[in-house]
Amino acid sequence: MTNPLLEPSQLKHAALNFSELKPEHFAPAMEQALATGRQRLEELKAKPASFENTLRGLEHASEEIEFIFGTFGNLLIADANETLQSLATELGPKVAAFSNDVILDPVIFAKVDEVFCNRKSLNLSAEQLQLVEKVHREFSRSGAALDPAGKLRLREIDARLSQLHPQFRDNVLKATNSFELWLSQESDLAGLPESARVAAAEAARAKGRPQEWLFTLHAPSLLPFLRFADSRPLREKMHRAFTSRAVDGPYNNEPLIREIVDLAQEKARLLGAPSFAHHALQLRMAETPEQVLQFLDRLRGASMTAARAEVAEVQAFAISLGGPEQLQAWDMNYYSEKLKEQKYAIDEASLRPYFQLENVLDGVFEHARRLFNLKFTESKEYPVYHPEVRVFEVHRAQGQQEFVGLFYTDFFPRESKGQGAWMTNFFEQGHFRQQKIRPHVSIVCNFTPPTDTQPSLLTFDEVKTLFHEFGHALHSLLSNVQYRTLAGTNVYLDFVELPSQIFENWAEEEESLKLFAHHFETKEPIPLELVAKLKRAQKFQTGYFAIRQLNFAYLDLAWFSNSPPPTQTMAEFESEITKPLRLLPEVPNSNISAGFTHIFGGGYASGYYSYKWAEALDADAFELFLERGIFDPETAQRFEECILSKGGSDHPMRLYEKFRGRAPDPDALLRRDGLIS
Repeated sequence: MTNPLLEPSQLKHAALNFSELKPEHFAPAMEQALATGRQRLEELKAKPASFENTLRGLEHASEEIEFIFGTFGNLLIADANETLQSLATELGPKVAAFSNDVILDPVIFAKVDEVFCNRKSLNLSAEQLQLVEKVHREFSRSGAALDPAGKLRLREIDARLSQLHPQFRDNVLKATNSFELWLSQESDLAGLPESARVAAAEAARAKGRPQEWLFTLHAPSLLPFLRFADSRPLREKMHRAFTSRAVDGPYNNEPLIREIVDLAQEKARLLGAPSFAHHALQLRMAETPEQVLQFLDRLRGASMTAARAEVAEVQAFAISLGGPEQLQAWDMNYYSEKLKEQKYAIDEASLRPYFQLENVLDGVFEHARRLFNLKFTESKEYPVYHPEVRVFEVHRAQGQQEFVGLFYTDFFPRESKGQGAWMTNFFEQGHFRQQKIRPHVSIVCNFTPPTDTQPSLLTFDEVKTLFHEFGHALHSLLSNVQYRTLAGTNVYLDFVELPSQIFENWAEEEESLKLFAHHFETKEPIPLELVAKLKRAQKFQTGYFAIRQLNFAYLDLAWFSNSPPPTQTMAEFESEITKPLRLLPEVPNSNISAGFTHIFGGGYASGYYSYKWAEALDADAFELFLERGIFDPETAQRFEECILSKGGSDHPMRLYEKFRGRAPDPDALLRRDGLIS
């Protein structure tokens, strides 16, 4: 049987042939890739230490494994099924074991160490030097110097974590899918915009109940309900269901959290760090938990005062409308939306008609053309993993019109897809199978889907999400380095969000909105007065939303710095950590941690603060665009040359200072949010 994961693709630009790819291909492909990888490692060990033999050899040895496991992971979260989910606990430990075979092999480490010690005399380029230092640091931080018993225990820890992370995500997805709110009385829909009603009716009809309405915990269904539904008991029901996902019952994540945290702390201590947070932050711009806390506290001081005043304003407004004397969590979005409408004469329903998904997508493409000379052309000749996925070829718009990469989009929620939005790669820029390839990039979202009567009309938050993920995609598409290990988004975690978050700024500018915000029926551009209101409304409750993000960041850092004693429950620990930032009454059985896939599903442990860190960077960077013009070609070119094209080929602070001409000013974020003048 031919295996599309192992055979060179015959498609244009070596695209992955999803039409032939089946779940049963992954296990045999991984077995062969692991065997090939081990053979290449033996060849590497037999050769003299050199940059090409050792550093390039290591990247070559793992390329098939990374490609297969990356493809598997992308499908597992974007279009899961029972077969893929069962494979996760099989493939993860095997890949972890291979990684440990490399890291803990004394012969390989000796060769890496030899190149590292001689690096200054080897006439290496700046990028090659960065790769040597990065790989040596990874070996040193991953146990290469441990004794045999320590290496064995590290293998066991990594193997177990590779099982726990996908199991955590799987529990969250299943818990999310297990809740359904069925409504049969139209009076229960009071307050909801027509788009939410139509979507709920179509969801019910798809499940064979055409006379009812179905609401779920997926964002396009949940968020409008919490913002607009007049029924307080139903809002409470939806809120409690969402915040109690995976807290108990068949998908209880508390035992997994305990084990993940305990193993992470044990791993850190094995590697000489006092906590996992200390270990993880050695490879961050922030460097230490103390510096992270100092940064968070700086934002908290300005944000908390504003947040308390904002909540008090909503409380007074709710009372004036005959609402509750004490706001609860399921009231805040509802009354905030009404207050926002009163203060700015703007509401989500009035904005949606101007944000048809097709137009917004064309808009982000036009931004890429004006800023970075890119052209996106849709093509139907590439196979896809789901019928809703679309593929675009990306070329330079002028000059040689060279090929830049492939761009996949997957926009709408389904039960097989994880929540949220993300960008990923099927191929990184760099060398693969002895050829230099351009990236194949994908963005996956959960936007408001189209209905039988109207196209997909986005909320403004969804518009910003599209700009955000597209910024990540540009970081990968415009990567121009020699080595895959340093390509695109392979940068420090608190730097990786800069390209995505800075791109959100364009979505709020009048000059940008004119490019894509047109009424889906009349084709009229968004009125200038609505743009002005939208701009003013972006300052609405900036303190409240800042505290919400800081809450997540403090909780993340606490789990991996000062994990709770066995006698303290997950709920008790979370309550203790979040109490200083609590703005509304605590809800029993409500929990952030049980659904916190960012940190317990792998990837962002001890790193959630990076969103605010990168916000500070993006606010400071965008001030330069505002000074010179948001489509200023020279500034855009500098941003591409200094940031987007460089990946991890240099330290992020040096890259940023080359772009900005100075160190970042963290107060730029507070200025943008109107929290300081």
